[in-house]
Amino acid sequence: MDLAILGEHLCLTIYGEPGVVVVWIMREYGLNRPWDLLFSLRDHWWSFRPIRPLAYSWDGRRVLVEVGNETKILGWYNLHTNEKFVNFVWFDGKKGAGTYSYHGHYGMQRSPFRYDGEFNLLLSDWWHKSVHEQELGLSSVPSRWIGEPQQYNCSLAASYINYTSAAQCTLGGGEQCAPYVLHVLPNKTYRLRLASTTNGFSFLSTEMPKMEGYKMVVVEADGNYVQPFDVNDLDIYSGESYSVLITSDQEPRQNYWIAVGVRGREPYTPQALTVLNYLPNSASKLPTSPPPATPLWNDYNHSKTMWSINNISLALPPTPYLGTIKYNVLSAFDQTGPPESFPADYDVMNPPLNPTTTVGSGVYVLGLNTTVDIILQNANTLSVNKSEIHPWHLYGHDFWVLGYGKGKFTAEDGDKRLNLENPPLRNTAEIFPYAWSALRFVADNPGVWAFHCHIEPHLHMGIGVVFAEGVNALWKVKIPSEALACGATAKMVAINDLY
Repeated sequence: MDLAILGEHLCLTIYGEPGVVVVWIMREYGLNRPWDLLFSLRDHWWSFRPIRPLAYSWDGRRVLVEVGNETKILGWYNLHTNEKFVNFVWFDGKKGAGTYSYHGHYGMQRSPFRYDGEFNLLLSDWWHKSVHEQELGLSSVPSRWIGEPQQYNCSLAASYINYTSAAQCTLGGGEQCAPYVLHVLPNKTYRLRLASTTNGFSFLSTEMPKMEGYKMVVVEADGNYVQPFDVNDLDIYSGESYSVLITSDQEPRQNYWIAVGVRGREPYTPQALTVLNYLPNSASKLPTSPPPATPLWNDYNHSKTMWSINNISLALPPTPYLGTIKYNVLSAFDQTGPPESFPADYDVMNPPLNPTTTVGSGVYVLGLNTTVDIILQNANTLSVNKSEIHPWHLYGHDFWVLGYGKGKFTAEDGDKRLNLENPPLRNTAEIFPYAWSALRFVADNPGVWAFHCHIEPHLHMGIGVVFAEGVNALWKVKIPSEALACGATAKMVAINDLY
């Protein structure tokens, strides 16, 4: 008998008569709580005991299982078809102590381009107040904004004339605010994996890395390889990710700046800085010239209150959508779907004539395997001469970015300005001030999926929609108990034992 933890639940493996293994799971802890059968085995796999369930697949349909003690394999057990250990792999190396790799060889999974090393950079905001204070202010009537992200009280570049009024940082490297230095060797190629979690509503919504003296080669966006192209700097918005290649071919006796600036909102803080450190130079050796200036925050040509979509502000209901639609709990959210368009005479260049918005929780119901086109149209906010960048992120799918344009989208734009030959495949796309973006995806993933601005306070204030597609196709799929534990479905679960 063995015990293991699967997700948040306790698993018990019982070895019975030869060739029989039964794995039970306790979904609710406590005395006299029942054990549910997870899966059982009745063949030669018993000889590889012990058997340990490790993790669920992303869709909850399979369990990753470790089999064996000294000589081990990993395999997937399909909970719905009872198919045992599909796509199993052996640990590399011989049995015994050591370091081993779990990996697959499905097709040519390796990167299609060569590089000598890589760095992972996550861009984020530096707040001096908690997210709870932000949420409380945004939920108040009238709403209150706590202010923009702050900076530490010093700068790496304070010694350069007229660069900043902050004091010079004297860092030992262990401080929370110390920059992440990129250590490189001369004449090597490095992959930078960039991701952004910046809030956007915070002046650090969108950030533009700029590397002193370098061109970056963009090779991947949102998990999809792209035709490589060179850039001097790169816009990256909340929810987006990129891979770029750089070559350390500058003067090797110097170090170089990497600068990150604000896009889309007027900044009140200096740009963020770190150093590309050419070894064996000391990382504390600052570059000889001031940091490069990133493009102006409102130079949109360079980059190519309540929020509402077609005058509806999304208000997420207490009961998650998937369970309510699958089990027909229609009272849990608005049954009137949101509008599919806005009035043809709407003036996107000026504040709306009607400053109020309707709050709703309705969904767009999409036919399974249908092709869906979306035109995101950005307009003036409630304030005169104000329109902002919004990075829109879609769950459960990638989409093709067919094009961008200024002003109000027209049928002529659809005929002449869209790229239908080789559009990039993304899961996040920007909509620029007073502009439109055209997207296309195939609704081929049954479920309920959010599509929203990835700036967290914007979603909190209603800038998002929900797509439901093919939910009836999930009638055999058991929805995780955590997704049914709120609102109306929690009451149904208690009465009907839907788990």
